[in-house]
Amino acid sequence: QVQLVESGGGLVQAGGSLRLSCAASGGTFSRYAMGWFRQAPGKERVFVAAMSWSGGTLTYADSLKGRFTISRDNAKNTVYLQINNLNPEDPAFYYCAAARRTYSGDYAGQASWYAYWGPGTQVTVSS
Repeated sequence: QVQLVESGGGLVQAGGSLRLSCAASGGTFSRYAMGWFRQAPGKERVFVAAMSWSGGTLTYADSLKGRFTISRDNAKNTVYLQINNLNPEDPAFYYCAAARRTYSGDYAGQASWYAYWGPGTQVTVSS
């Protein structure tokens, strides 16, 4: 099974950018669909973006399209989330998740579709 560890979070000024990374180990990374979710204090975990194992199929939360970009480097066993133009709605813990399943855009936005999760990385935005 795969283990996931996120990094790259921190304090960023509103309007700034961050690139989060999620390093995978313990499994064949290239066989896993990968997703990013976020959870703000007192709120539910929500879907941000997902990508098929090949990187050929991407899915984004409708409300976040345009500022978030998911990518992966299978040679480095890493998936990334680029966040641009950070705003006061973005502070949260960001989690990556992995699923060894045939990719489905209908299900990739559901947390229950994923079997493996990282511990999260915190993003904070200052005004």
